[in-house]
Amino acid sequence: VQLQASGGGLVQPGGSLRLSCAASGSIFSINRMGWYRQAPGKQRELVARVLDGGSTNYADSVKGRFTLSRDNAKNTVYLQMNSLKSEDTAVYYCNAYLRRGAGIGYEDYWGKGTQVTVSS
Repeated sequence: VQLQASGGGLVQPGGSLRLSCAASGSIFSINRMGWYRQAPGKQRELVARVLDGGSTNYADSVKGRFTLSRDNAKNTVYLQMNSLKSEDTAVYYCNAYLRRGAGIGYEDYWGKGTQVTVSS
């Protein structure tokens, strides 16, 4: 199983970026999928995730600015980030909690991080 993330970069405060993450490989079902981030000197934190039933969870700090969507057919999630702030600067990691077969338990998978820098 691989998680391929894309879409990071440098943006000015108030700008927007869109991150994408596609899961590929032997995937039987995905329980939840989303994004975490880690800023220098800080612990990794949840940004947003979508659950199997379609509900989403957001960190309080991004509510109203970030929107997570999911394309089930493509095993892909998209994080639209608007009104970006300097404090959003971090490495963003895609995460999926999935199982590879009917008889296999759920496991966490992580993509390589993508840098998001918000600076003027």
